Amino acid sequence: MTMLKLYTTAGCHLCEDAEAILKYCQSFRADISWQSIDIADDELLVQQYGLRIPVIRSDKTGAELGWPFDPGQLMEFVDGGNF
Repeated sequence: MTMLKLYTTAGCHLCEDAEAILKYCQSFRADISWQSIDIADDELLVQQYGLRIPVIRSDKTGAELGWPFDPGQLMEFVDGGNF
């Protein structure tokens, strides 16, 4: 299973776009899974990701894929072993 974290916050339209891309990719690759993390709940996350969200982070390697990205770039991230 490919486990990712999606750093996001409420009302972020780019974050909604990122989640739509994740769902789209998941429709082709059932092994992709993610947890959405609202950065507003943690001041350290706000400092780290506040201007960069949405960001996808690999649980396995800590590698990050920052916005903007498309389905192809997300699949390259996953297939490149960054998960």
